[in-house]
Amino acid sequence: MEQFKDYTMKKLSSCITILFFSFFLILLSCSTRIASVNVDADGVALKGYDPVAYFTLGRPLQGKKELQVVYNNAKWLFASKEHMALFQEDPAQFAPRYGGY
Repeated sequence: MEQFKDYTMKKLSSCITILFFSFFLILLSCSTRIASVNVDADGVALKGYDPVAYFTLGRPLQGKKELQVVYNNAKWLFASKEHMALFQEDPAQFAPRYGGY
């Protein structure tokens, strides 16, 4: 009976260890995932449209090449310095979900 108890405890310990490391690997893969962004051949997101304009003006507005920020390996263009500053404060708020796909 004692051998059975030892065997059961070893198996349980092994299962818990495997579950712990599996959970750890899942967390690690989620935290290191970098969202890809849909960009054109020049690396510009949203085909050069200002992402903040959709929120502040409710319509698309073409961005200017001289007003750009690199975020998430993509170039984001803005119609105004104010929009660029808003984006820089919280890019995740203005960047399209799912990378703009």
